[in-house]
Amino acid sequence: GFSDTRQAARRYFKNDTHSIVAKTLQLLAAKGEVEEGALEKAIEKYRLLDVNAGTTGGAGGDA
Repeated sequence: GFSDTRQAARRYFKNDTHSIVAKTLQLLAAKGEVEEGALEKAIEKYRLLDVNAGTTGGAGGDA
């Protein structure tokens, strides 16, 4: 499931680096400040629809 790893949980809740970049691209696209399709490219490149593809959040405390 999404909580098997910290990386997967961060991806699931869209709180990982790549998800934040994708949201920023979405907002910039709405303002016309990035090229059309930039968001779709990021979603595909970083496999944002796959929670197990998350790579950030591996290190941490004793949570």
